[in-house]
Amino acid sequence: MVGIGPGGRFLESSMSVRLSFQEFAMADVAFVVITLAVFALVALAVRGVTKL
Repeated sequence: MVGIGPGGRFLESSMSVRLSFQEFAMADVAFVVITLAVFALVALAVRGVTKL
């Protein structure tokens, strides 16, 4: 949880920072894997069309 501590500084627990970083990293990995899979499927479709 983010809050404003004494002196106007933001306080955030290291656990939530670690979890959110892991979530973003996993989202990035999933995006790359899905993008590569889509390109592979498009390449297979193009090969299939050229054989016709």
